[in-house]
Amino acid sequence: MVASALRTVRHQLVWLHDAGWQAAIAAAPADHQAALSDWQARKAPLVVRRHEPGARNDELCLGLPLPPDPVSGNKLRIALKVKRQQIEGIKPALPLHLALAVEAPWRTTLIALQQAGQSLNLQVYGSLAMQAMTGLPYLTASSDIDLLYHPQRVTQLQQALALLGEYAGRLPLDGEIVFPGDQAVAWKEWRQALAHPAKVLVKSSHAVHLCEPAALLATLEQT
Repeated sequence: MVASALRTVRHQLVWLHDAGWQAAIAAAPADHQAALSDWQARKAPLVVRRHEPGARNDELCLGLPLPPDPVSGNKLRIALKVKRQQIEGIKPALPLHLALAVEAPWRTTLIALQQAGQSLNLQVYGSLAMQAMTGLPYLTASSDIDLLYHPQRVTQLQQALALLGEYAGRLPLDGEIVFPGDQAVAWKEWRQALAHPAKVLVKSSHAVHLCEPAALLATLEQT
């Protein structure tokens, strides 16, 4: 299957053809063009974001999150829309084990989490993923570790929540549980909703809505 025909979801990594980069740079505001040209030269990926209401079906909404400014700490996020035929390749979010070489005060503890949850196939996005892929200084003292987990069974979800809860006091953990059908919920919000029953905010590639936890649990195999 060609890249332009692949189903895309939030947090996936995307590389563009040269023609795609040329079109994206030409369409960008002048003050963003140098950053985009540098990104093309680095051959670094862009990140799939939620589909904008006005975007066409043959367009893909992407983002380029740049490292924080070393003086102000501000983070510039450049939004792009590209045609699907301009995509050279798509990969899932970065597997956590590929981010473990990044130097950080909590690195040893993160390695322990990865080893304890090896069967869960955790992924990572956000600052840690971007620094691991580019070598650029994304992480700061206040950075979270944004993890993704895609459970297929209720028991897998329970295992992941137990592991994240065990390490949450030692690591700045954040991130999402992605239920079948591209339905993502912040794992901390999910845990809170189980303790104090409430609807949870669900993010997908095209919408944001509130949902009962039971409806999401019903999408998993009940084993």
